[in-house]
Amino acid sequence: MAHDSINRRHFIGGVAGLGVAAHAPGVFAQQLKLPAAPLTISVIDVGGALALVQTPLENYPKANPKAVSRMVFTKAPAPELPAKIKAQQNAGRVDIDLVIGGLDVLSAGIEQKLWVELLPSHASELPKPEDVFLKPALAMHNLGQGQGMAMVYYPSGPLLEYMPERVKQVPTTAEELLAWTKQNKNRFFYGRPANSGPGRTWIMGLPYLLGDKDPKDPEKGWDKTWAYLKELGENIEYYPAGTGQTMKELGDGSRDIIISTTGWDINPRVLGIVPKEAKIQALKGFHWVTDAQYMMIPKGVSDEKLNVLLDLIRHMLTPAQQAYTYDEGYFYPGPAVKDVPLSMAPASSQKAIAEFGRPEYEKLIADNPMETPLNPDKMVIAFRIWDEQVGGAKKK
Repeated sequence: MAHDSINRRHFIGGVAGLGVAAHAPGVFAQQLKLPAAPLTISVIDVGGALALVQTPLENYPKANPKAVSRMVFTKAPAPELPAKIKAQQNAGRVDIDLVIGGLDVLSAGIEQKLWVELLPSHASELPKPEDVFLKPALAMHNLGQGQGMAMVYYPSGPLLEYMPERVKQVPTTAEELLAWTKQNKNRFFYGRPANSGPGRTWIMGLPYLLGDKDPKDPEKGWDKTWAYLKELGENIEYYPAGTGQTMKELGDGSRDIIISTTGWDINPRVLGIVPKEAKIQALKGFHWVTDAQYMMIPKGVSDEKLNVLLDLIRHMLTPAQQAYTYDEGYFYPGPAVKDVPLSMAPASSQKAIAEFGRPEYEKLIADNPMETPLNPDKMVIAFRIWDEQVGGAKKK
């Protein structure tokens, strides 16, 4: 699922004390068969995750100069990429080697049969998912049906983020939030779900909060959710096209409470878009709706290149490389694999999270259920219903 981007700084480059070895000794038996000459690998980012993984990707040619001479990075919007890859495949000239992105582009590619099957076809060359992934990251990985490997993971949300000097009675339940918005018209805000990670996490998390009939079926199981969202919408001025605007308006005082996630809470405070003093609140009975980003290989890459790409995926899932994904809290925590404590992360990440992270996250993550997002076909239905019945007239 695309993690919509705001302008952000992030560290790039190696950090003293963090090794760039491609593999921890003994983790993988496979030995890389070297190409005839070092390759150029082209990587396309469709979900904003390059911010988290550019350093580990660039560490690969440093550790394997005989395999890869350089990495070339480009970005594309998720809806446009499948058609582009399909056209290249039909012409027999695929020039995209690795795609990194969310569940949206992964699923579109599965539907159109664009991806190399990684598992079980290449199980001997890749880490065993149940051995390496954190349990909730494994659940996200499994949604990819073996055609993508999860790369970064976060519990996401939905959380309320608010300015304590402006919100004296903080809502603790969905009902209290609705009552608060009636008394404080136009002071609550969230982004259009089809364009906003926190926005879609909010609508997917509500069925759990409200005790709806079937949280996985927006068409037949969300009666309470749709009724709630319509009533809530009467107290919302407009719905912005992305999350960045909600952060900006919370920061400049136009709004008092917005919908957030762990990463969207930490990173905009690191960047100074939202004041450091902003606080978060989880509503009573909430379930996390998790999120991840994946690595996919388009069909049509040469066998020589495929060997190297499988080795690159393996490298990306080693703890030493995963430690970089803490970043500045953008996808907090970030690592998808086990045994990557914050103490392994670069000093800049440790400093940002020590200053802007929240001690309460550990308990919230430990004490609340983790749910996978809607299946992509159901998510499309949820977006359509929201656009038609909730926010269509108030989109900006």
